[in-house]
Amino acid sequence: MMAKESFQRNKPHVNVGTIGHVDHGKTSLTAAITSVLAEQGKAEYKAYDQIDGAPEERERGITISTAHVEYETDKRHYAHVDCPGHAD
Repeated sequence: MMAKESFQRNKPHVNVGTIGHVDHGKTSLTAAITSVLAEQGKAEYKAYDQIDGAPEERERGITISTAHVEYETDKRHYAHVDCPGHAD
């Protein structure tokens, strides 16, 4: 049995959620944040279609399920939840 690796938190943790109406840019904002921080080496870039990854989401052009991305700045670690803009 492998020993469970413990997570070492060295920065304050912040939970962020993007919520709002359909087509108001929630997923675009999430992708833009990861793009800017990836250029600084602080996040893995997640393109819009990686965040809205399900085939039905791409086909219908809407977010159906919640997506989770993580990134950090010099002072904080972020867990970002991108929420759908409607109930399906």
